[in-house]
Order: sequence, then structure tokens, then C-alpha cells
Amino acid sequence: MIKTRKLSIWVVAIAAMTVGLTSCSYDEPKPKNSSFETMTVKKSDIELPYKFSARMKGSNDVTITPQVSGQLMKICVTEGQLVKKGQTLFVIDSRNAKLELEAAQANLQAALAQENSAKLEYESNKNLFEKKIVSSYMLNNSQNQYKQAQAAVAQARAAVNRCKVELGFCTITAPVSGVIGGIPVRTGDQVSPLTELTMVSGNTAMYAEISVTESIIEDMVKEGVKASEVEKYIAKLPEATFVMKNGTEYPHKGRVVSLTGVVNDATGSLTVKVAFPNPDGHLYSGIQGTVVMSFAEKGVMVVPQFAVVRLQDKSQVYKVKADSTATAVDVTTQDTGNGKDFIITSGLSEGDQIVTTGANNVTEGMKVLFPAEEVKSEK
Repeated sequence: MIKTRKLSIWVVAIAAMTVGLTSCSYDEPKPKNSSFETMTVKKSDIELPYKFSARMKGSNDVTITPQVSGQLMKICVTEGQLVKKGQTLFVIDSRNAKLELEAAQANLQAALAQENSAKLEYESNKNLFEKKIVSSYMLNNSQNQYKQAQAAVAQARAAVNRCKVELGFCTITAPVSGVIGGIPVRTGDQVSPLTELTMVSGNTAMYAEISVTESIIEDMVKEGVKASEVEKYIAKLPEATFVMKNGTEYPHKGRVVSLTGVVNDATGSLTVKVAFPNPDGHLYSGIQGTVVMSFAEKGVMVVPQFAVVRLQDKSQVYKVKADSTATAVDVTTQDTGNGKDFIITSGLSEGDQIVTTGANNVTEGMKVLFPAEEVKSEK
């Protein structure tokens, strides 16, 4: 009897545990499909940064060469030194020039004395002729000698001035204010007018020459710019930024100051000169870098770069069809330069819906949009 009761108790306990476990069980969550992020393609305006390779050049870069031959006696500047206009740069041996000047001055004195004697002779014959003491032949002869003496004085004076100029050439001064370039000569070298001594770069303003496509001319034609209005057109062009090779951006902005009127046959480009102020002298002739100018593109289709899938030499986007499935579309793109967007130049139309985030995970015919599930309220 007791065993039977114990058995009944165990049966009831086991049954209770079974009911408890059944009541604590939970339903596994059903898989839920989520939609991919999409966008509708629209046309908009955007500014594109165009980059051009450039090399800086001073506004007044002057090559310094001597005007006379001789031995270089003194170098008064150093490479990279800032100089002012008229400052002495080099001194050439001037001893021969001084001797030639002294000789020319002596010849001038002799010519002046000869002129004075010829003048006295002419005036004397003129008085005698008036008294009918000498003939007209004597008067004309003395007059001619006086004119010859005057001409000799003029020649001697010109020789003196020429010798002074030659002497002045022995001291070479800076024709413009700027920075001294390399100095390939040394004191004691024999120099001549063919010898390049250095270059003075007038660096108060620097020019960067860049080559741009002739599309600028096409824009000018579209805008109806006349030849007489080119300067006004240039003045409206955007400011330019100069970026050095190490990536440093020059703090002062530049402006386009000139545009050549001839397209290069070989490159199909125009030469544009961009002026940059250089108040601190941080720019030097010969510095290479990149000139960046932003031009407005109107009415273009812009999409995020992650919406474009690269397949070897193709670019594709996934267009969403009416049945919410995706189909791959070949497109051509243009880089905007901002690191996040592309301009679609062909392959899409305004109003098309495309997959953006997750485009790399989409396959042809895959459903990418799912309707939102209705949430039923519990009663």
C-alpha cells in the first residue's frame, strides 16, 4: 500500500514537471527580410575641383649676365638672398675700363682745344672778309675747319660717355627686387657676356602657368563672350589654390590673369597664367605643385561612390525594377574629386531608383525592397 502511494506521488511529480517545461517553451523568431537602402536619381548642380600640374615662376625673373668681359673680382650676394632693385650683385675688374675712360677724357680735352683754335680762326677770317682783306675761300675754309673741330668734340664726348657706361657695367646691380638664384661662378673667374652669373626672381608676385582644355573657350562661346570682353570673363573665373608636392596648401589664393588665344595643336589645350601673391616670400621660382580650381557643373546626376560596383573595366549600379528586384546597369562615371561622389554621365535617367548602401552584396534579379510588416496589437 505504501509503495503504491509513493509510485503515485512520483507519477504526479513527473507530470507536473512535464507541464511546467511545456509552459516555459518559446517560439523561434521567424527570419525577417530587410530592404536595401535606395535613392532616386535626380539632377543637381555641383562644383568640381579641377587639378592642373604647375610650376611657379617669379613675375620678374631676370637672368643676370655681364655686359663686359673681365675677371670677376667680387660676389656681393649669396644664393637665396633677398635683394632690392639697384643693389650691387657682382663687381668685375674695372682697371682697363678706368684707363680707357681717362684716355677718352684726354682726347676730349684735345678736341676742345682744337675746336677753340678753329673757332678763333673762323671769327678772325670773318672780320677780315667783311673788311675785304681776305677772300671768301679763306672764310669758307676756316668755317669748315671749325665745323670739323665741333664734330671731333662730339665724337670725343661720346667716347667719354661710352667709357663711363663700360665702367658702370663693371658693377652689376639687381634690375628688380627679388631672390637670388644659384650662383655658378666664383671670384676670380673670367666672365663674358655669354656667362650666366645668376637669376633674380622677382617674387613679390608669383605666376603658375597651367594648361587647360579648350572647353573653356567653348564655355566662352556658349556664354557669348566677345573678344573685347575676355578680361571681364577672366575676372569672373573662380579663385585658385596652390598645393605643394608634400600636400601643403598655400594660404593665399590666386587669380587667373591671362589666357592665350591660341590652342596648342599637339595637346589641344590653352596656356593660362595664374597669379599668386607672395607677401612672405614663401614661394620660389621652380617650385612644382598643383593648381586647383573649382568649376560649376549644372544639371548632372550625382550618386554616392558606394552605389557604383566595379567589375574589371566596367562600372555598374543596381537599378530597382517595378517588382522590387535589382538589375545591373552599365554606367560611365566622372570623379567629382570630393572622395565620396560620382557623376553619372550615361546609363541612368533622372527618376531611376538605384541601390546605394550594400550594392556590393546585390546579385542580378535579387529582391531588394520588402513591404513593411503590419504590427498586430495584442489583446
